[in-house]
Amino acid sequence: MVVSQESNPNYDSALAEKLGADDYGMKTYVFVLLKSGENKSEDQDARSAAFAGHMKNINHLVKEEKLLVAGPMLKNDKDYRGIFILNVNSIEEAEELMLTDPAIAAGYLYPDMTLWYGSAALGEYLEASDKVWKINP
Repeated sequence: MVVSQESNPNYDSALAEKLGADDYGMKTYVFVLLKSGENKSEDQDARSAAFAGHMKNINHLVKEEKLLVAGPMLKNDKDYRGIFILNVNSIEEAEELMLTDPAIAAGYLYPDMTLWYGSAALGEYLEASDKVWKINP
């Protein structure tokens, strides 16, 4: 069977290079599923401080262009708390980044990580996403 491949008339080689796209417009990321961690402490001050640091760290990683997608999961029976898509191409680099998160370091969250292959243009949505929120979470 012969499969024909088409060239994209909209291809922008400079953008593809800037985003690290392969010939298919894709690249490797690390997908992180945040789960409830083992720390079940009732210390609300410590918990609040850890999650305030978690939000601050998210913003820092976005500014560093290491975090492209982040968001909480709605209530569920699987202990899923949120997701990250990290703009790194190895689990080892992702592990280092996760160590900078106070909620993970304190054991309130546990990051389950795997490599993910997705559109290299994923991070391009960040500019638009910064224009649609009214209240900073």
